[in-house]
Amino acid sequence: MNRKRILIVDDEPRLVRLVKVNLLASGYEVDTAADGKTAVEMLEASNYDLVVLDIMLPGQLNGFEVCERVRQFSDIPIIMLTGRAREQDRIRGFDAGTDDYLTKPFSVEELLRRVKAILRRACQMEDSSRRPAYNSGELVINFAQMRVYVRGEEIGLTATEYHVLYHLACHPGKIITHEDLLTWVWGPEYRNELHYLRNYISSLRKKIEDDPGNPKYIIGKHGIGYHLAAD
Repeated sequence: MNRKRILIVDDEPRLVRLVKVNLLASGYEVDTAADGKTAVEMLEASNYDLVVLDIMLPGQLNGFEVCERVRQFSDIPIIMLTGRAREQDRIRGFDAGTDDYLTKPFSVEELLRRVKAILRRACQMEDSSRRPAYNSGELVINFAQMRVYVRGEEIGLTATEYHVLYHLACHPGKIITHEDLLTWVWGPEYRNELHYLRNYISSLRKKIEDDPGNPKYIIGKHGIGYHLAAD
């Protein structure tokens, strides 16, 4: 079985050593980069399965900008590290294309859980191609190719955004509870992390809805969950 390759992008030597040692002990292959330019070059030159990316980086590219650059050529899962817990920073990270985030300081155990969950989601998406396509109005989801189109134009989604939309599309017209969506996408340990789901639903609506404030595809039921318009 091939070992998953992870790239750590951070300029704090102590944190990098700590994270790298624990990822290696968990069976992953690990490379590191101390600045954004080097990270982008490494991701262009080699195949990785996951990136752990700090927001605050030396040089010309910060973490948000690295994420945006990478999204131009890759849909690799990205976990963003931030020393600031402000909501606008998390929203900017999601808009840039990150799949998950962790606020410093964090425990190594928490990071390992996030890594495992994201890699598990990536494997699950590879197994989704046997389902038929979803088609409702101007929204089309091609499960075989894991691509999403609105009015015939492909919409770029992160791996986690696609996974949320995928589970809603598997049950069109049916309300999926917050807890079920969180469990299916992130794992049972995240079933109460409602802010995760809200952030991703907001990001998805911005990308696929004509009017995100008045959605016609991803419909919320207050206090219960969400459903995708029936195909």
